[in-house]
Amino acid sequence: MSNSPYRWLMSGVGEPMVRSEFEVGELDSNDVVVEIAGCGVCHTDLGFYYDGVRTNHALPLALGHEISGRVVKAGAQAGEWIGRAVIIPAVMPCGECELCQAGHGTICRNQLMPGNDIQGGFASHIVVPARGLCPVDEARLAAAGLQLADVSVVADAVTTPYQAVLQAGVEPGDLVIVIGVGGVGGYAVQIARAFGAEVVAVDVDPVKLALMSRHGAALTLNAREVSGRDMKKAVEAHARSNGLRMTRWKIFECSGTGAGQSNAFSLLTFGATLAVVGFTMDKIEVRLSNLMAFHARAMGNWGCLPEHYPAALDLVLNGKIDLASFVERHPLDRINDVFADAHAHKLTRRAILTPAA
Repeated sequence: MSNSPYRWLMSGVGEPMVRSEFEVGELDSNDVVVEIAGCGVCHTDLGFYYDGVRTNHALPLALGHEISGRVVKAGAQAGEWIGRAVIIPAVMPCGECELCQAGHGTICRNQLMPGNDIQGGFASHIVVPARGLCPVDEARLAAAGLQLADVSVVADAVTTPYQAVLQAGVEPGDLVIVIGVGGVGGYAVQIARAFGAEVVAVDVDPVKLALMSRHGAALTLNAREVSGRDMKKAVEAHARSNGLRMTRWKIFECSGTGAGQSNAFSLLTFGATLAVVGFTMDKIEVRLSNLMAFHARAMGNWGCLPEHYPAALDLVLNGKIDLASFVERHPLDRINDVFADAHAHKLTRRAILTPAA
């Protein structure tokens, strides 16, 4: 590391982030230093910064948990990682506790999330455990027309809906409804389609809906124009005319809004699965007895187990998920402007912040 590592630190809600140099120091035997290629700006980051959602690590803190880069230094037990291109899991389980051993690593109580539990990826370098790192085949990356910075969003925007699709048991012939087709939801549409499902995309933005009609959605619905019972009738009509099941729909709420959650719950039908993927501080009122009456189920999804990352990355490198059409790179030193634009919904693609070379 010839140049001094630095981070862009958040000191308070809405306060301008400030660049600050730091020293890496001595590494634990299983830690690595990753020189960051790119870090995606997520809805969760905006929640920390603008809405006062509390971080587990005290401020000042560098946000950012969608990170890709190259390992440039390693502890005594992690030397095999030096020089390798990697994606850092957004949620890093300890791998040793009872929950991890039982396959529930995403709810590991010792987990580390960059930009929440530890210093995050809006920086030039980051120190993380080597456990769970996802290697990136750079030859395949180049063949796919992507840069290492681009696959930073695999760490959340792609892997989070990937795990949600796995948990919901999506399979060929399923009817899947994705509500909110921005960052996470846009990939949820593509992933469900890659799993063989017929996908309905719901959003309030006609531009996003038009994009999804070209990337896996068989039907698009604008929630400003159709909602509640009318939305369910529209989905039923599509299912009926295309010979799809009228039951056991898989519904993914990715908008992270109260309105989106209300719409998702209103679409419950017999044997349906409701997966809550987006986050909001909004509260909604629903009749939980609908779950009983429809013998439906509702589930949450926090991050993604690191062991699923390679398969999710394969979908990107094999061209089953179009990444390039949904991301755009910005210099890291414009972080305050990019956050403001993202918060004001001025960005049409997911922003990836890249440190200066």
